[in-house]
Amino acid sequence: MPARSADVASVTAWVDAATMAPSMHNAQPWRFRYVPATSLLQLRVDTARSMPRTDPSDRGMHISCGAALFNLRVAGAHAGWSTRVRLLPDPADPTLVATASFAEDEERDPISALHPAIDRRHSSREPFTDEPVPEALLDGLMAAARSEGANMSVLGEWEVDSVIDVAREAEQDESLSPEVRDEIARWTGTGAGGSDGIPASAFGPRSHGGRAPVRDFAAGRPVPHRRSAVFEQSPCLAVLGTPQDRAQDWLLAGQALERVLLQATLDGLSTSLNSQALERPDLRWLLRDPHAPTASAFPQMLLRLGYGPAVPPTPRRAVSEVLEIAPTALP
Repeated sequence: MPARSADVASVTAWVDAATMAPSMHNAQPWRFRYVPATSLLQLRVDTARSMPRTDPSDRGMHISCGAALFNLRVAGAHAGWSTRVRLLPDPADPTLVATASFAEDEERDPISALHPAIDRRHSSREPFTDEPVPEALLDGLMAAARSEGANMSVLGEWEVDSVIDVAREAEQDESLSPEVRDEIARWTGTGAGGSDGIPASAFGPRSHGGRAPVRDFAAGRPVPHRRSAVFEQSPCLAVLGTPQDRAQDWLLAGQALERVLLQATLDGLSTSLNSQALERPDLRWLLRDPHAPTASAFPQMLLRLGYGPAVPPTPRRAVSEVLEIAPTALP
C-alpha cells in the first residue's frame, strides 16, 4: 500500500507554526513552497528582507530560517509525522536553504513535546529577577543544543563581564553609524509594518540600572509613555556556537536555538536574544570562549535566560503571505 502524502491543510498548519520562530528584528525572512505532486516543501530565504548593513553575510537570515525549520519539524511530529530535511540541496540555488518531506510516524518524535511552547515563546526585553536558573535546567538546555549539532555555553561571572563590555561597544558603534541606524529603523518602531518588525510597544523599558545586555531598539528615538526600569545585576547569559561557520552551520544553529528556546519556555523561563555584538566580526570573535569545546568555536547567538513577566507576541505575517502551493498538473 503506497505511503500517504501530507495534505495541503496539514502542511499549511505546520508552516503556520514555523512562522512563529524568532528572526532578526522580526523580519521573518522566509518563503515556503509546497508541491503536492511530489510532497516536497521548499524553504527559501526571502532576499527582499535582507539587512546588508547589519547582516551582510546573511548569517542572521539563515539562523532565522533554521529556527522556522525546527518549528516545522515540531509541528509535524505533534501531528504524527516525521520530517526528512535536506539542507542546501542545490548548490546552484543558494536561496533554497532546505527541503522537507513528510512520512507518517508510528513512533512519535520526542520533539513533539515541545509543541505547546511554539505559541508561548516570546522574546522578552523586560527585566528578569536575580533568581538563579537551576543547574538542572541549564544542563537540559545545553543538551537540547547538542542534540541539534550545536553547543551552548553558560557564561561564568568573569565571562559575563567581558560580554557586557563587548555589547556596550557594539551599542556605541551602532550609535555612530547612520547607515546601521537607518536599517534598524526600517524594522523597528514606526518603521515596523503591521505584520512584521518590532513595534515600539515591544521595546521594553529603558534601562536605568543593572547589567543585563538588552538591546535598546529606540536608539535615541523618542518613544511616548516608555517607562524605565532596573534590570538584573547578575544576568544568566549563554552563547550558542557551532564548530564551523558556513551557511549549513547557521541553519543548524537556528534549529538548535529554537530547540533551546522552546525547552526553556516549557521550563518556565523567560528568554531574550542579542545579536548586536555578533553583527561585527571583530566583536563577534571576542565572544568566543578559548576554553570552550570545538563545538562552539564560532559564536552564533547570545542568549539571556531567567525569570520575568509574560510579554505579548510580536506580529506575524499571515501564512498565506509566506506559503505558495504549487498547482496540480492537469491530467
